[in-house]
Amino acid sequence: MNVTGLVRDFQNALLSSDTDGAASIVEKYAMQYSSPLLFIEEVVVKALDHIGSGWESGDYALSQVYMSGRICEDLLDKMLPDESGERREKPKMAIALLHDYHSLGKKIVYSVLRAGGYQLLDYGRLEAEELIDRIREDRLEIILISVLMLSSALQVKQIVRSLSHASGDLKVVVGGAPFRLDRQLWREVGADAVGYAASDALHIVKSLKEGKADE
Repeated sequence: MNVTGLVRDFQNALLSSDTDGAASIVEKYAMQYSSPLLFIEEVVVKALDHIGSGWESGDYALSQVYMSGRICEDLLDKMLPDESGERREKPKMAIALLHDYHSLGKKIVYSVLRAGGYQLLDYGRLEAEELIDRIREDRLEIILISVLMLSSALQVKQIVRSLSHASGDLKVVVGGAPFRLDRQLWREVGADAVGYAASDALHIVKSLKEGKADE
């Protein structure tokens, strides 16, 4: 089956809350990819992006978005490692889901960075003001923000403005469907770097540590 058909079938299983059907697709096709992460990025993330866009256009219910994310999160726990032998505690960073309800993108990036040896805080789902307070309290050097909807992506500008003076060396990294659809959006909201795939995370953190913004 080609990728387009695979994404369509996986998306249909998610929209129907067919947990067994989604798991069956993963079991049948994930091994055909060079790594679980590649399958997740090529199939799972694309299916969720389509569902998120469908919700914004009124084609799907919020409950479908939520259940799709929950199913994929459970599948992810079985596919990606969470631990690496050594933990690097620098730079001090955290990851958060801004406003939205499905956290798969955040969980993938968190797992990739943990597997790559980095220690980071997982803030879960927060509103903009809550995230600003946590960043200040923890004195972060890097905050990674995951979004699903455009309205959430636009809130990043508020976060950057609020922290621009109080948190001098803070770097803001963004990712999620709105930034993949509009490749200049990350600049418009004032972020320092953008990731278009979870596998970008290690490169971005390394570049920021070395003082080079990722483009």
